[in-house]
Amino acid sequence: MLKLQFTDRFAVRHIGPSENELNKMLQVIGVKKTEELIEKTIPSSILLENDLNLGEALTEFEYLNDIRRLASGNKLFNCFIGMGYYPTITPPVIQRNILENPGWYTQYTPYQAEISQGRLEALLNFQTMVIDLTGLPLANASLLDEGTAAAEAMVMAYNMRKGNRKNADTFLVDSSIYPQTIDVLKTRAFPLNIKLDVSDFSKWELDDNVFGLIVQYPNNSGAVIDYSSVFSRAAEAGIFNVAAADLLSLTLLKPPGEMGADAVVGSTQRFGVPMGFGGPHAAYFSTKEEFKRFIPGRIIGVSVDSNNRPALRMALQTREQHIKREKATSNICTAQVLLAIMAGMYAVYHGAAGLKKIAERIHLLAKLTDLALRRSGIKQNNSVFFDTLEIQLNDNKAQQNVKNIAEKSEVNFRYYDRNKVGISMGESHTVDDVKRIIEIFIEALGLEKNIDFSEFENELDIDLPAPLIRETEYLTHEVFNKYRNETELMRYIKKLERKDLSLTHSMIPLGSCTMKLNAASELMPITWGEFNQLHPFVPADQAKGYAKLFDELEKQLCEITGFAGVSLQPNSGAQGEFSGLMVIKNYFISRGESHRNIVLIPSSAHGTNPASAVMAGNKVVIVECDKYGNVELEDLQAKAELHSDNLNSLMITYPSTHGVFEHKIKEICDIVHRNGGQVYMDGANMNAQVGYTNPYVIGADVCHLNLHKTFTIPHGGGGPGVGPIAVAEHLVPFLPGHSVVDIQKGNNISAVSAAPFGSASILPISYAYIRMMGTEGLKAATAAAIINANYIKTVLEPYFPVLYTGKTGFVGHELIFDIRPFKATANIEVEDVAKRLMDYGYHAPTVSFPVPGTLMVEPTESESKEELDRFCRAMISIKAEIEEIEKGMMDKEDNVLKNAPHTAEEVVSDEWNHKYSREKAAYPADWCRQNKFWPSVGRINNAYGDRNLVCSCLPLEAYQ
Repeated sequence: MLKLQFTDRFAVRHIGPSENELNKMLQVIGVKKTEELIEKTIPSSILLENDLNLGEALTEFEYLNDIRRLASGNKLFNCFIGMGYYPTITPPVIQRNILENPGWYTQYTPYQAEISQGRLEALLNFQTMVIDLTGLPLANASLLDEGTAAAEAMVMAYNMRKGNRKNADTFLVDSSIYPQTIDVLKTRAFPLNIKLDVSDFSKWELDDNVFGLIVQYPNNSGAVIDYSSVFSRAAEAGIFNVAAADLLSLTLLKPPGEMGADAVVGSTQRFGVPMGFGGPHAAYFSTKEEFKRFIPGRIIGVSVDSNNRPALRMALQTREQHIKREKATSNICTAQVLLAIMAGMYAVYHGAAGLKKIAERIHLLAKLTDLALRRSGIKQNNSVFFDTLEIQLNDNKAQQNVKNIAEKSEVNFRYYDRNKVGISMGESHTVDDVKRIIEIFIEALGLEKNIDFSEFENELDIDLPAPLIRETEYLTHEVFNKYRNETELMRYIKKLERKDLSLTHSMIPLGSCTMKLNAASELMPITWGEFNQLHPFVPADQAKGYAKLFDELEKQLCEITGFAGVSLQPNSGAQGEFSGLMVIKNYFISRGESHRNIVLIPSSAHGTNPASAVMAGNKVVIVECDKYGNVELEDLQAKAELHSDNLNSLMITYPSTHGVFEHKIKEICDIVHRNGGQVYMDGANMNAQVGYTNPYVIGADVCHLNLHKTFTIPHGGGGPGVGPIAVAEHLVPFLPGHSVVDIQKGNNISAVSAAPFGSASILPISYAYIRMMGTEGLKAATAAAIINANYIKTVLEPYFPVLYTGKTGFVGHELIFDIRPFKATANIEVEDVAKRLMDYGYHAPTVSFPVPGTLMVEPTESESKEELDRFCRAMISIKAEIEEIEKGMMDKEDNVLKNAPHTAEEVVSDEWNHKYSREKAAYPADWCRQNKFWPSVGRINNAYGDRNLVCSCLPLEAYQ
């Protein structure tokens, strides 16, 4: 009964242009139908013979009912597992106004700082919070997870070796560090030939082979230890000290920076970010001022704008890492911005006093548990603790009894070797929870005790040893002492949001970034408790809903890519690159070919490709591209043959970063295979493949997928991202495993992320997209993306040269406009065009990548013809402004492009000294009058900010 089926279709909501609009655009392009354009764009030799087998699409209503049933398979027990993941309370004002707000989650990485001041300020708050709490003067704007942050600290120390430790190769790891962190350290150490010595820190010998060390504070069992003496001895020997610290505990405990740590790393999950079955969470990284050129990730710094007012932007190596390519010290290309903003806002909301009260309450709940256990005659090993107790039982039978009764009571503890039980307290726990814990132990151990908890009232005080008590102040800046009520915080959040351009304002046409719609129905389940309140290490029978979702999503991604296996663990695209290369590395080791270490990379590749190759222990050889943007086959052939004995792989993006489907892609892959290598396909541009071709068909062996591009996970202002890898059958045994949870991926490669399934809680977004689009919808989305890009090409090509096209004259899903000719004729550079677009209400396309002096445009399938036309009108209007300069009608220095962007304050000022009108500056198009987005600062002086690096909140007088 077709007439009685739901009529609404998600694909119609997701794909911007209507069928009628698509047909009109095809006419402008000069083809009669979609399939004709596809045939002229994608080589016929790689087109799929059959449609994908992904089933029929669900409506949003049907999907939400279905995912609700799936979520019911996840059981929410009261969780005391700890190990870096804790129950927390997300303030509803933060959940509703940030996490669930498209004004925040649809923003892009703040490369265009003038229209990103809100999230840059929020990230500066985050950095200030980390700096204050850790006791070190410099912090970055977040990393992927605690394990990654620890590994980055190890690699940073390794890269800074000097003097008598120039050749040191050993990194000391205290055996009381979280096991998942050790796992990630192993993965990152192996390809660099770093030797990990995992042992008790009290037995360390600081010999000449040691370049760095790491300890956990409080440690894995919950003990709080003063590491001052070991740090002091290490510093005297020239050894780099790292502490992985619980940030909330540092409101009570002496910060590692004051003990002598050179770097402090950890997670900010406890700051109002749900456990989410392992992620995403914002890791933190702080260090000393002298290491500012080596710190991984992004730093938000303070500079000034064209009016000499304070303005924020990303500083220092943010740009250096991209241009260093194979000489980069890290491949970090993303952070966890949305989660860092939540964590920073949690600190803003609670302030120093509020955070301290939360920490004290958690500590006192642990202390009450300890007192009651001891009163019951049960041994607890930690004499000094913050939130975690280690209970010592007599035998395995006692431990099993505790486990059985706890699980019947829907309580999760942590179970150690040697008959120990771990209990970690979190923000959401209560006195009633403590009472239930004691009842469980009394019942399990057969004790006849009746504990009167009122007896402990006078013993519940903070009595930590004096050397371990924090004495320094923190979070003294006004921003952490102003917003105590919800009204004020709501207005502060909205004030910051209004400074930033997001998809709620206009299209963000960033090439290679795929800023498509992040539909509300896709995101709704991520805030459901069944998904976001689960600890990543719960027993498998409590996470059956997640297991079903992972299984189905992996099968979907295998179907889409043509590959045989998938790992969902990598929690960023760059992490996916590294993971894929490690899979290839371990494959060759298994064949006795560990010497294969040459990676061929086209000159057009993203900077993370060579950086990831080096991180995986390889040497990079660059392959040239021809004048059409394609891989130069003769150069590839020559270099593949030259290095055939040691060839590891080719890393290639398809369609290319130049926006073109290379017609000889199969031949390219064959050349590599014939010379003994594997083919790694960078999946950044998978949005142009889905349903029409796939990595397996072109000849690749492994690829990563950017779920935050092709599969609609929001960019969040610079994270979270998710970068799963898909591999051919011969590589399946080498997918990443995990040391804490058996994820049934083989044991040939250790973990690449701290959590077994990476950023698990946002995977339902991509799952939703595939289920609601279905086979036909996904294919239609790919076609619409290619139509939209070719439509923009056709409309704008008379005004701006298109740098590369395929051999038939068409482009894939993105294209590059050449701005360089205007430098000679009008003194206009690509940055001038990028900043002027802000005055029209647009975020610039990708600037100077992959070719300096160009703009790379990717409209995606989600933008309507009306929006594409508006963007094209803006670009054509800017071309007319350039022509005014060329004709001498406008000054080459004082013009609307050179002075862009124009702020409201500047336009309404009594003083106006420009040779053009205020109206021309601020309202260059009719739509600006109806819905004007105002940049909050003028053009920012990047050089000033790098010369005068400040990466924490400025005092209020700086803004006056």
